[in-house]
Amino acid sequence: MSAVDAPDSALLDELDPDAPDPGRWLALAILVVSAFIVVLDNTVLNVAIPTILREFDTSLLSIEWVITGYALTFASLLIIGGRLGDIYGHRRIFILGCGFFSIGSLIAALSQGVPELILGEAVIEGIGASLMLPATIAILSGTFRGRERATAFAAWGAAAGVGSAVGPAVGGFLTTHASWRWAFGINVIVAPLAMLGALLVIKSGKRSERKISIDVPGAALIAVGMFSLVFALSEGSVYGWWRPIDEFSIAGHMVWPVTRFLSIIPLTFLFSATLLTTFFFVERWKERESLDPLFEFSNLRFRTYRYGLITGQIVAMGQLGVSFALAVFLQNGRHLSAAQNGLWLLPTGLFVICGAQLAGRLIRYTGATVVVRIGLLSYAIGVLIILRAVSIDITVWQLLPGFAFFGIGIGFAIAQLVNVVLSEIPAASSGSASGANTTMRQVGSALGVAVIGALLTTQTVSHATALLEKSSLDPTTKSDAIAGVRNLGANYAPRAGTNPTSAAIIQRAVEQGVVNGTRFALVFALAVVALGGVLSFLIPNLKADRATEPVAGH
Repeated sequence: MSAVDAPDSALLDELDPDAPDPGRWLALAILVVSAFIVVLDNTVLNVAIPTILREFDTSLLSIEWVITGYALTFASLLIIGGRLGDIYGHRRIFILGCGFFSIGSLIAALSQGVPELILGEAVIEGIGASLMLPATIAILSGTFRGRERATAFAAWGAAAGVGSAVGPAVGGFLTTHASWRWAFGINVIVAPLAMLGALLVIKSGKRSERKISIDVPGAALIAVGMFSLVFALSEGSVYGWWRPIDEFSIAGHMVWPVTRFLSIIPLTFLFSATLLTTFFFVERWKERESLDPLFEFSNLRFRTYRYGLITGQIVAMGQLGVSFALAVFLQNGRHLSAAQNGLWLLPTGLFVICGAQLAGRLIRYTGATVVVRIGLLSYAIGVLIILRAVSIDITVWQLLPGFAFFGIGIGFAIAQLVNVVLSEIPAASSGSASGANTTMRQVGSALGVAVIGALLTTQTVSHATALLEKSSLDPTTKSDAIAGVRNLGANYAPRAGTNPTSAAIIQRAVEQGVVNGTRFALVFALAVVALGGVLSFLIPNLKADRATEPVAGH
């Protein structure tokens, strides 16, 4: 057939609308890589903080705003990004998101100070990520059919799980052997290639036949409400959960002094709850009046969606909480370098890949819901093994069995939870539904880190100070060490010039405190995962054929 006679893709769609997209596997590769770099940016800078502090001669709080800011912007705009895809087409919004992501990465890579880093990473990259990630899920939902759909979600879940797990390893390697700036430089290369690939490979999809208005009030309420919620969860340990322990400043201007009787965090929670409650009533009213709501709460009538969202949030609490606790333990208790820390955690990412691929095959026989439950069981077993292995003299080989169960469990649960969540959602709502799914996971991650971080710090300080109180240190050294531990927690080290014997006693007490704190944190993570496992039984059992049917256009 000549080029003149060859039918275009639109004509082929009209002739056989159920025909599989011939470019679907290339599309999958583009979307998987894109999801990977978006998730990677959540953790890749964590191990580079000391280097950036020295290079920019700035404070730890300023650098934390860079990392926290990305998560804040990302979580705040996810539902909006998904809904824009429903209105204007998910491929178009994906390409726009890639553009923002690459521009933000370029600014961050070339930054000469914290303000440029915040603008590039926390603001512009965060906006791009909130447009890209919901679009990747919605496009996958509409591109793949039957058994292939389970395979596609398995690949997507592996990318998301690996991105989170290998972030510290990638960041540690780049910081040690090149520069932390390459964590952004990679995105400057990959994101434009993803844009080009999307233009060439991914179908444009069908836009809504009727004109849909943008829900501006709903967008404002959900953006500010989610920003406030994630901020409060992430920064409670910094500013004080109830009583203020540090002043809150914006751009160098003090907003909330430490002398106030109440911390700014409870007020932020109250502000967030007010906005999100208002968002609920506004969206329900818009639904009743057919006024194109940003988020359709009526979709919560689907048990797969309702309980899938809740289960996903709880799983995220445990996942990031475990990663956070292990990173602190390995660096402050086991005294690994940033690069070594990343390498020790790297096997988790490999096991996630194995688990996701195995889940994609198993779903053909059991359905997505059963795969999720098996994954949560494996996940819990992994956390239990890690918990039992934690000690000052731990080796990577002792952690490996726990990492295997933990990583395989994540690979099973994460991707197929997305499959479950979207299994009954109408095509016109797929973008906002996938945005809500990722938003719930982001909130769960922030809550997990907040609670586990607080447990880890509290128990580390409590146990270390108790050991120091019973030690043979002289009164002056003892009181100085106890004050230092209470102030710096796991980061405390004996002062230079301290008697070697006294320094060894202090260091041992801090190490034992970190071990004790890590165990408490892992017990909480285990309880969270167990709760997620129980809740998964509220999700209807999807048969293998139903679990893999396409539900959404792109």
